[in-house]
This record gives sequence, structure tokens and C-alpha cells, in this order.
Amino acid sequence: MIKRLLQNISHKYASKWLVMLFDLTIAAFTFVAAYIIRFNFNLDFDFVVMFKQIPFVFLAALISFILVGSYKGVVRFTGFKDVVNIIIGVNILATILIISTFFSRRFNYESIFNISGSIIYIHLLLNILFLVGFKLFIKSMYNKLMQDFKTQKRVLIFGAGNSGMITYDAITNDPKSNHIVCGFIDDNAQKTGKKINTLKVYRLESITSSFIEKNAIEEVIISIQNIKPNRLLQISERLFELNLKVKIVPPVQNWIDGDLSVGQIKDVKIEDLLGRDPISIINPALVDEYDNKIIFITGAAGSIGSEIARKICNYNFKKLILIDIAESALYEIQQEFIQKGIKNFTTVIADVRDNKRLEHLFTLYRPEIIFHAAAYKHVPLMENNPYEAVSVNINGTKNMASLAVKHSVNKFVFISTDKAVNPTNVMGATKRIAELYINCLQGKGHTKFVTTRFGNVLGSNGSVIPLFKKQIEAGGPLTVTHRDITRYFMTIPEACQLVLEAAAMGNGGEIFVFDMGESVKIFNLAKNMIVLSGLRYPEDIDIKITGLRPGEKIYEELLADGENTKATYHEKIMIARTKKLDTVEVEQKIINLTMVNLKMQNIEIVSLMKDIIPEYVSNNSKFEILDAKTIKSIKH
Repeated sequence: MIKRLLQNISHKYASKWLVMLFDLTIAAFTFVAAYIIRFNFNLDFDFVVMFKQIPFVFLAALISFILVGSYKGVVRFTGFKDVVNIIIGVNILATILIISTFFSRRFNYESIFNISGSIIYIHLLLNILFLVGFKLFIKSMYNKLMQDFKTQKRVLIFGAGNSGMITYDAITNDPKSNHIVCGFIDDNAQKTGKKINTLKVYRLESITSSFIEKNAIEEVIISIQNIKPNRLLQISERLFELNLKVKIVPPVQNWIDGDLSVGQIKDVKIEDLLGRDPISIINPALVDEYDNKIIFITGAAGSIGSEIARKICNYNFKKLILIDIAESALYEIQQEFIQKGIKNFTTVIADVRDNKRLEHLFTLYRPEIIFHAAAYKHVPLMENNPYEAVSVNINGTKNMASLAVKHSVNKFVFISTDKAVNPTNVMGATKRIAELYINCLQGKGHTKFVTTRFGNVLGSNGSVIPLFKKQIEAGGPLTVTHRDITRYFMTIPEACQLVLEAAAMGNGGEIFVFDMGESVKIFNLAKNMIVLSGLRYPEDIDIKITGLRPGEKIYEELLADGENTKATYHEKIMIARTKKLDTVEVEQKIINLTMVNLKMQNIEIVSLMKDIIPEYVSNNSKFEILDAKTIKSIKH
């Protein structure tokens, strides 16, 4: 009953004129109190004069409060700006009284305008004390009553600087918040041990299991602007070990109208824990690059292809052709674009292995830019199906690239992978051979060929993050192939922004790579995902080591043997300097490889691949028997 009554009250607000009357009453009361204090609590002053002065003070206060609008604020939400308004208002009131006193004494006006300076000064101080104090008291009582009917979460704020104080104010000033701030954590040794708003500042090392249990802490809110991802990862992992939930305050530029609200404080996401700075690209040249262009995207229903398509929609293209063999997934992206009101796009069911079908599409639409993202990407599957890997990843790329030259396409952007670097598996080898083929075509026609090479993409179809999520939903365990296995990660938007930038920057023949920071240990990633799901490792969900899969590396690389990089205008983006090739010989070998047939044994197909790229040395695979020949050829 009381809870319902409070909820009803919370939706109602006092009239601003009622607040004005309250403020004026306080001003009149403090004027009387100022007289009493001035005369040392002896009532030997002229009461008649004082009572005649009260209406004048009342009028002066009315003018002052109207000027600053202090009566318009909602009392239960009184904040710093409201306090400043009150202080300005009472100072205006004091100024009016001083001016009236000056002219009263100079021109012998009525005594009601002649008020002692000491009384005016005392009145000023009492007004500040009572007007601010009463409003903060009402606010505090309201918050206290509302919080008594909520389940409270005891939290610590990491960061005892300006951002931390703003977060503290946002939590304490929001009556709907169910958080109680119990202290601060900070790296600055000069702050630790001191108190802020009566709350102690702790070192991170002093936050132990016994401390958490003693103070019933449930969450830590990280409130540090421009925190380095590596440091965020260190802090989060430490807090996760204590079974604490971790939240983070967004960057100040994302605050609504420059003010932080409790609703903007979000859970730490796995993307926040990549341990590197996200790549940000702002290039006005992209507007001109895609303006009024006809654009092909193969693999358009996949994670990368669909995101490239979404980003292309930010530009004024002429026609966008989305090509994929996956009917259902392509239908979904089609419906998404229709709902968004995107026009001038066409979805086409087509297989990049079907050269006649592709020839028809090139003739029909006459593309100017191609983003080739169609590929088989799963390492274990391709290790057992090299024919299909060659057919799609190499022959499909050959078909698209050759037709691009034939039809004088302006740019051909190939989506490669870090697994093409010193490949140890069939999938990586096919992507490296595809890189070599488009390199062989560079300069043979009008088309500029550009390659983008990057690591694993967070959240893409079949990647480790969705797999871990499904395993967590099923109750575990999470499966990791090796305790020390590491991977480079980026978000899908980052990967696709790089692709678009490469198309604008590339002059033909480049392989773009970029600084992805430190590689991420998959075992730690799995532990973090368990904790982010509100569970405990290993009590709730365990992690099972399954052993390396065929062709799988423990560590990925971004550059092949003999490659180095040169800088671009962007510090995070580089161009790989590749070894010179005998393009005539390599191209012929690749053409011969694409002519493999189903009668050939898998080992024969892989042998042809190893002949093209001697650095392809299988790992944990049945094709290791071919590597004696490969290693021997490398030595020679």
C-alpha cells in the first residue's frame, strides 16, 4: 500500500507557484531570524519597523526568484545547477536590499527601506543555508523512501577523478537508481586511503574476497575516460576473479546532452576486452569513391559481406548488387534493406564457381567496384574437403578477378585472412593462392586489385564468440582446443571499415594489414565470457581442452616469411611488402590447380597447392607427409 502510494507520488510534481510560496516564506522567516541574531537574541529592536520591512523583503525576494527561475526546479531532483541558481537569487535579493538602504539613507525615505547592513548579510547567509538545506533534505528523504522499497546493489566506482565523481552524482541523484556507492578504487597512490564524499578510496590490490564479502559488494563501475583497452582488460579480469559484475561508463561524447544518466552505464562487453584500441577511420575521400558507382558484393549474406553492404549504404551509390548462394541468409539481408527504405539494390542468387552465370551478371550490370567476400572459411571442414576449398576460394576468386579484367572494372577488393600467412591448413593455403592469382592479374588491364588481410572477426557466423554463447546457454563446458592458443580479433564494423578504406586508398597490387594490438588468449576469452554471462568459472561452467584441430595454429601471423610493411597515412594501417613472383609460372600453376576434378585424391590436390606456396607446412594434419618435400624445396 505504501509502495503504491509512493509510486503515485513519484509521478506527480509540486506546482512551481507552490515552490515559489515556499521559498518566499523561507525568505521572510530568515529575515526575522536575521534580526534576532543581529541583536544577540535580545528582543529589544523595533518590531513595528521589522514587520513593515517584511512585505518589502517579500517583494524583493519575489523579483529575485523570478529573475533566476529557481522556483521552476523539481525539488526532489535538486542538483548543482539548482543550488547555483538559489545562491544567485539570494545574492540579487541582498543587492536589492543594499541599494534600497543606500537610497533610503541618502534621500530620507521611509524606514522600511533602511535595513542594517549586518542584517542583510546575515539574511543572505541564512537564505543560502535554509533554501538549499531544505530542498536537499526533501530530496534526500524522497530518495531514502524510494530506496527502502528497492533491492539495493552495493557498488564501487573505479576512478576517483572527475568522471568518477560525475558517475557518483548520477547514481546518488537518480531516485530510480538501485545502487549504493560504497567507495572508490583508483590507481593513483596519492588518492588511495583518502575519502571523497565520506567514501574511502581503495587500491585495486586491496579489493579481496574477504573485503567483497564483508561489504557485500556486487558490482564495480569503471569510470575512467580514455582508458587503455589493455588496462581495462587487466582490471576486468582481476574483478572477474572476485566474481564481481563489471560495468563501464561510456565516453563523454556519448553522454546525452553532455550529462551522464544511470541508464547509460552498461555492462562490459567482450568487444571492450580485446586489449587494443579500435581502429577509427574518417576519410572524406570515401564519399567520392562510391558516389554514383555500380558495386558488386559477393558473399553478401555473410558476416563481412553484409556489413560491407550496410556501410556502402551510407554513400550515394548508383546500384548495389548483393550476390550469394545462401538463399535464406540473402533473403534476410534483402528484407532488412527493404525495411530500412534502402533503394537501388538487387539481390542475386549465384555461385562464384559458375563462370557463365557470372559473365551474364557482369554484362547485365557492368560493375565498377567489386568486393569479393565469398569464401569457405572453416579450417577443420576445409582440411577434409580440399576440392571444395579450391573450387570456391581459388577458382571462384579466379572467375571473379578474370571477369573484372575482361569487363574493365575499376577496382577489385579481395577479402583475405591472416590464415593465408605461412599457412598450415588447406583453408589458409587457398586464400594465399587466391592472393597470388589477383597479384598476377595486376597490370594486365584497367582493374586495380587490392587485398585486405585481417584476423578473426568477433561475432561472425561460426566464430568462437557465438560458439561460446551457445555452449554457455547449454550449461557448458566451453571447448578450447589448446590452453595457450591465441588469436587476433576485431569487430565486424572495424573489419568492414578497413575494406572500404582499402578500396579508396589502394592503387593496385597492395595487401593491406594493420596493427591489431596484442593477440587474445582464447582460454582467457572463454573465462571472461562465462563471467560476463553472470556465471562463475569453474563452479558453474567449466572449460574443456579438446586438442588442436587439423591444420590449426597456436599462434596466428599477419605477415608471411620475407614480408615486411610500409606505412600509410593511418598509423594503424600498413601495406605488406611482398616477395617478387614469377607471375607467369605462378599463374599457370594456379590455373592447373583450378582444373582439379573429383577423381583426384585429396593428397594430390594438396600437393599441387604446396608446390605453389612452399611456405605451406601442414600442422596436426594428415597432409604432413607431404612436408618433407616442401621443407626440402624451401632449403633449396
